[in-house]
Amino acid sequence: MTFDFHPEAGVELIEAAAYYERQVPGLGERFQSEIRHIIDLLVNQPHLGAPVDPDLRKFTLTRFPFALYYSITADVLRIEAVAHHSRRPGYWKERITQ
Repeated sequence: MTFDFHPEAGVELIEAAAYYERQVPGLGERFQSEIRHIIDLLVNQPHLGAPVDPDLRKFTLTRFPFALYYSITADVLRIEAVAHHSRRPGYWKERITQ
């Protein structure tokens, strides 16, 4: 199985990492490293995340206030959102149909 990012989820990842890096040097890299670790885990065990609906799952990070929302097809794990816990719930749902 491979993975990819919805374009807006990719932007969310980059912006969050840049924000953390501005706060504390090296923290942005630690954030990205945790995301990479979780994606590797999910590619091998895609059903680890909690079901949100029949086509979507959620995996909550432990060291950062974010969750990954993702969908699974036969051969691709697609990150639909890199969502900060303080953002409006479900702000990303309209991109699922895009």
